Amino acid sequence: MNISINDEPIKSSPKQNLPYNPQLKARAKELRYTGNLPEVLFWMQVNRKRFHGLDFDRQRVIGNYIVDFYIRQLGLVIEIDGKSHDFSGDYDEQRERYLIALGLKVYRITVKDILKRMVFVLTGLENYIVEHYR
Repeated sequence: MNISINDEPIKSSPKQNLPYNPQLKARAKELRYTGNLPEVLFWMQVNRKRFHGLDFDRQRVIGNYIVDFYIRQLGLVIEIDGKSHDFSGDYDEQRERYLIALGLKVYRITVKDILKRMVFVLTGLENYIVEHYR
């Protein structure tokens, strides 16, 4: 599949056989249906391949963690940081190191930006992908 963003060709970088804890499947499904407002608003912008034809997974289990969004074609995790998602402490650092050790990239978006500057969020994600996947 050829991917391009703003006429820039993007290299697909899928990661095969990521670790998966089946015990987290029910929790991930619960999180998808419960959903918080920032996640739902972001999801509305990117689901059904609306964002440059990329396929986003929501609440994806990777190892012993559940990530907010995942783009398999790129090996890119997208995390939304805010009230219930604050990036702080040893747990979050350990989690991010684990994901990076698997060869994944992690991109963070703030709740505030999603709620007040969605165009900025989408442009920032476009720029990140172009910069890191050319």
